[in-house]
Amino acid sequence: MTDVANQPPAEGDDRKVLTTRQGHPVADNQNQRTVGARGPATLENYQFLEKMSHFDRERIPERVVHARGTTSFGYFEAYGTVGGEPIAEYTRAKLFQEKGKRTKTAVRFSTVAGGRDSSEAVRDPRGFAVKFYTEDGNWDLVGNNLGVFFLRDAIKFPDFIHSQKPDPVTFERQVANRVFDFVSQSPEALHMITLVFSPRGIPASYRTMQGFGVNTYRWINARGETKLIKYHWLPKQGVKSWTAADAAAVQAEELGYHTLELRAAIDRGDYPEWELNVQMMSDEEHPELDFDPLDDTKVWPENEFPLMPVGRMVLDQNVSNFFAENEQIAFGTGVLVDGLDFSDDKMLVGRTFSYSDTQRYRVGPNYLQLPVNSPATPPRTNQRDGQMAYYVDEGGENPHVNYEPSITGGLREDQAPYPDEIGPEITGRVTRQRIPLTADYKQAGERYLLSQPWEQDDLVANLVDALSQCDRAIQERMVWHWYLAEDELGQRVGDGIGISLDEIKGLKPLQSQTLTEEDEQRLANLGHNGPRDVSGLVMTHCVPNEHEDKVGDPVS
Repeated sequence: MTDVANQPPAEGDDRKVLTTRQGHPVADNQNQRTVGARGPATLENYQFLEKMSHFDRERIPERVVHARGTTSFGYFEAYGTVGGEPIAEYTRAKLFQEKGKRTKTAVRFSTVAGGRDSSEAVRDPRGFAVKFYTEDGNWDLVGNNLGVFFLRDAIKFPDFIHSQKPDPVTFERQVANRVFDFVSQSPEALHMITLVFSPRGIPASYRTMQGFGVNTYRWINARGETKLIKYHWLPKQGVKSWTAADAAAVQAEELGYHTLELRAAIDRGDYPEWELNVQMMSDEEHPELDFDPLDDTKVWPENEFPLMPVGRMVLDQNVSNFFAENEQIAFGTGVLVDGLDFSDDKMLVGRTFSYSDTQRYRVGPNYLQLPVNSPATPPRTNQRDGQMAYYVDEGGENPHVNYEPSITGGLREDQAPYPDEIGPEITGRVTRQRIPLTADYKQAGERYLLSQPWEQDDLVANLVDALSQCDRAIQERMVWHWYLAEDELGQRVGDGIGISLDEIKGLKPLQSQTLTEEDEQRLANLGHNGPRDVSGLVMTHCVPNEHEDKVGDPVS
């Protein structure tokens, strides 16, 4: 056999020469170093060992949740106003202040429960995470496409995700009995279930779904005054969804349809656009409301707290390297800039720890040095070393000083431009208690009544299909929950799985459950309450939802 290393390049071949990571030119990339042409490989095979050991490590641990996803880049353009007033009246965040000001963004869309190579056409919430590369550093707005969540306390998050993940013994994926075993004992999840099991649980594309911050945040103005804020992304392309039959037809042909569809749209210049709207509320407890504004299982009625546009986002660039810019991009709810702040939402506090903690484990302690995660303004820190550090953050004039305080040329603290005491004063005893106002059924019932007829039918069909696979005790408890939410929904689901009102009306509330006064009244009259009054109610997410039929034409 001819020795590859002795062969000159073909005439006119002026391509760059392959090297090792150490920069050594590679003369033979076809054969290991061996004792003779057929002999055993030698241990000093540095080129082979480097190449193979790197290959063995090419996959970092995938995300525990949101493993399947895709990233695109674009810009956010501010309107400079909110509700007809200068936005500075409510927030001092610089990216919002000037009409027409553009800020570079990265957006990662994702599913939640599946692995990195799983289908994108599954029934699942979609992650909608936006990174703004602002002049004051990064801002991450990390939410989903449904506006609410399954839980209101982060301590239950691992249990919830385990119920959605494969069976630890058989590895069977998303077993209905596991999912609804958890949900039947966690009625706070009902509102989210009415969305996930409706057509909105399978968006037709990433371009035609809404996005939400989900949690409640704060805005702070230059006077230190605060407002509670909810974020909404409204697609200019409209909202379109699939049924289970549409999704089955698509994933029979292609598992990564949504990623390919988004990439193709951007490649042909059909840039998707969303308008960012906010809802605003005074920063206090609001005992006059029938829900807690910090409860992420609830939405704020838009007839009382109208949407106000503050800017628009356009995606006009695809990633150039999927691994570097999608697998390694990292988001966290604690990544905020001046003028934006946390609320006292306990789920938000839990997410803020978990998101950044998982990135340090998954990508490494220096994940913020990766270009896709780095802020637009170079960071200046005293943080050093750690796994995979490949540069040193900017420091002070004296490179020997990597600490603060110092008078020998190190970094100094900034002068805070505004008072740091914000928001209402909080008093209370240290405790472990759920929020006093749970109201787990009202918005779930209202959601059903305000859904389009085809959405109602699809929701019932999907619930009946899933619950038909569950144990009898789980079925009975879920029908009981649905009756408390809305008579018609309880009856339709019960009829579908063969459980009558008489068979479940004797069930008592869960031991861990606290019913509101309204819930108690509905329970006393279970199945005979009549439809809830939704006249005049404008509910988040109840925008027109077009059914995109894919059964006959799955991949076009």
